[in-house]
Amino acid sequence: MFAGLFGGLGLFLYSIQMMASGMQKVAGDNLRRILGILTGTPLAGVLTGIAVTVMVQSSSTTTVMLVGFVNAGLMSLSQAFSAIMGANIGTTVTAQIVSFNFGLLIFPSIGIGGLLNFFGRRRLYRYLGQTILGLGLLFLGMQIMSEAMFPLRDNAVFLNLLVKFGKKPLLGILFAALFTALIQSSSAMTGIVVALTLQNLLNLESALPLILGTNVGTCITAVLASLGTSLSARRAAFSHVIFNILGVVLALVLFKPFTTLVLLTSSSVVRQVANAHTLFNVLNTVIMFPFFKYFVSFVQWAVPGEEPAIDLGPKYLDRRMLKTPPVAIEASRMELIRMANMAREMVKEAMDVFYNSNLKKIPQILQMEELVDGLEKEINVYLRELSQHSLNHQQSKNVSGVMSAANDLERIGDHACNIVYLSEMMIEDKLPVTPKAKEEIFSFFVEVDSMLGEAIIALMGESNRVAQAVIKRDSIVDERERVLRKNHIDRVNRRECLPQAGVVYLDILSNLERVGDHAVNLAQMITGEF
Repeated sequence: MFAGLFGGLGLFLYSIQMMASGMQKVAGDNLRRILGILTGTPLAGVLTGIAVTVMVQSSSTTTVMLVGFVNAGLMSLSQAFSAIMGANIGTTVTAQIVSFNFGLLIFPSIGIGGLLNFFGRRRLYRYLGQTILGLGLLFLGMQIMSEAMFPLRDNAVFLNLLVKFGKKPLLGILFAALFTALIQSSSAMTGIVVALTLQNLLNLESALPLILGTNVGTCITAVLASLGTSLSARRAAFSHVIFNILGVVLALVLFKPFTTLVLLTSSSVVRQVANAHTLFNVLNTVIMFPFFKYFVSFVQWAVPGEEPAIDLGPKYLDRRMLKTPPVAIEASRMELIRMANMAREMVKEAMDVFYNSNLKKIPQILQMEELVDGLEKEINVYLRELSQHSLNHQQSKNVSGVMSAANDLERIGDHACNIVYLSEMMIEDKLPVTPKAKEEIFSFFVEVDSMLGEAIIALMGESNRVAQAVIKRDSIVDERERVLRKNHIDRVNRRECLPQAGVVYLDILSNLERVGDHAVNLAQMITGEF
């Protein structure tokens, strides 16, 4: 029985992951951008949270993304909370799917999905096949769990426990919350509850506390994701916890009316359980919606502290200034400096991932990369609009210089991400690097970072002298990179480092050298040599 339950649960979790992967690939790599763009109002945030969670098949995944967005300054607490409310509703779709008796569709779905995934010539067909295959395996996992639980019908200890859940809802809530927190999937816990109802082991009164408990347990993922993050990110995770707990408390207070409402939705206990999950989250959102601003203020009060707010978009680009080219060019230069500091911070954080194996910083770096990419596009659009106005020769040259520099800064962000991916590969594949190698590459990073810092100083003060100093350091950095490359190849030849680690190490070295090249390009913008 336990083997069947364990195997069925494993297949269920794997199928959710497969469905999510297929649906995300069909939708394209735009889900994170959608979250950031379409959460301008609370209602839009709720709808966006629902849509994205249906795509990724996990409210935990959506919430972790939201915490990462807030941590990187790409989203405000209000935006994140509205999307969290939507994510809670979106995650109930899985329960609705498994509550229908699709037993006859198990093997056709597996067959069709497998054939599409294996023989599909276009990527779209393969991704659709992966989604359909995941759906078939989802139903198969449910059937395996349901059949494995059949012997429990005659187990007195288990039946008495279920009776206690009905009489003492708090006990059922705590049990489900702990189990959901352990496996970090409310969909899996809901699937188990549905499997129990399929064997007539659970009535609605015993199932409801378990469903309510899943909504508390699912918060653990967001809490874990917020550890070590910014104040705003911690507030976003806390808002998820408080929102769900308040909903559960309200459901307990109105337990009988809520049960009566659920009973009206269907005559089947299986469908009632799925509907209860959806109704709870929909009603919780509807009740909270009029108090949205007050709830956000409460969260800010409950998690006190102050930290500088990061502007989510351009800070200095004012289209009203386009009619005054000198002012508009200065505004774009200020935005460029802001972007440069972000790109420099990204490289620093990326090297921290490499040097200290600090994987927790990866989501924040990736979010910052999206912000830098967005600023590069905004600056280019702004300056293209400015180019439609009458500009003299020097102004046209300045516009070209800023656009070129924005591209260089975007490339620096890309190199920082490359360092992150390479570092992650070294850490996960356990590729050792000697302390001497680490010391050398860190000293090289310090030199490149100093060079980039001086380029930013030159930008800020439009200092030709500082810019010339940066350009002169280019040959020194290039020579230093050649020496370090030779040193590491010698270490590999002496078998002090593995060849696989050597390749990754040299790629990181190359990315740092390219950051130095882009710093020189920034300096050349000041000297007019670009």
